[in-house]
Amino acid sequence: MISTLFRSAARLPLGFLHRLGTLLGWLAYWGSPTYRRRLRANVTQAGLDWPRARGAVASAGRMLAELPWLWCRPHDRPLGERVRWDGAGRVEAALAEGRGLVMLTPHLGGFEVIAQAYAERWGARHPMTAMYRPARKPWLRELVANSRNRPGLLTAPATLAGVRQMIRALRQGGTVGLLPDQVPPQGMGVWAPFFGREAYTMTLASRLVQQTGAAWLLFTAERLEGGQGWCIRVREPAEPMPGSAADPGDGEDAEALARRAATVVNRAMETLILSRPDQYLWGYHRYKKPRNPENVPAAPADRARAG
Repeated sequence: MISTLFRSAARLPLGFLHRLGTLLGWLAYWGSPTYRRRLRANVTQAGLDWPRARGAVASAGRMLAELPWLWCRPHDRPLGERVRWDGAGRVEAALAEGRGLVMLTPHLGGFEVIAQAYAERWGARHPMTAMYRPARKPWLRELVANSRNRPGLLTAPATLAGVRQMIRALRQGGTVGLLPDQVPPQGMGVWAPFFGREAYTMTLASRLVQQTGAAWLLFTAERLEGGQGWCIRVREPAEPMPGSAADPGDGEDAEALARRAATVVNRAMETLILSRPDQYLWGYHRYKKPRNPENVPAAPADRARAG
């Protein structure tokens, strides 16, 4: 039943879905005191006035409402003019170097569209691999698989095998996409500042760059008004990745290097978020404690913090 409704919604115009999402976003905001408090607290933590971030309430609803359109879109129907690129030359230059590319984007705007848009433009020559965690519901698992297993777009499970798959892809000159403002499981991150408060931050983004020598670029998919689509902006990082050839961190212990690299990644995400705070997912529980899955060894930084 839910799957049928989802597929039916996919046939609606994108502009209508965004208008519906605006309503859903505000209903969720006023209907959940916990969500409302967290959203406002995260905005304040970032040092923003409410008017600058207020649009994020509607943006969160639009993000959900556009998922049927994105996930159920036939593989042979291109995004076309729905996507505008600003900085595509940076992607071309990075791919031409042949050492792989790590794409980093926060939960901002239509971040789900970035992988599909990349795959349509460059996937035939340089496939993209994105890490995913399979949905528990069978109907949702099928929809997500349809969205993310497209020509030029591969998926890797959120396991050690998936990490190895991503490393192989980069060493073959491919591309990897990550959302580094997502809280990783215990043992797969370090505590690092994010808008002035300690947040458990993934180390995978920095490790991929450090271990493969891949280039890394910053992406946002800003949602355009009126259902016109998205503008994908590509930026160069302002700082080199600690532990890479540009900043070897000679003599620095592993724990300090991991925290410094996570801090650099977080600062990059902060810059992207502040460029469009009205489209960031401020309601995400960014400062929560990581879950503690079985069979995941703790990183040195986690052991030190636990002690």
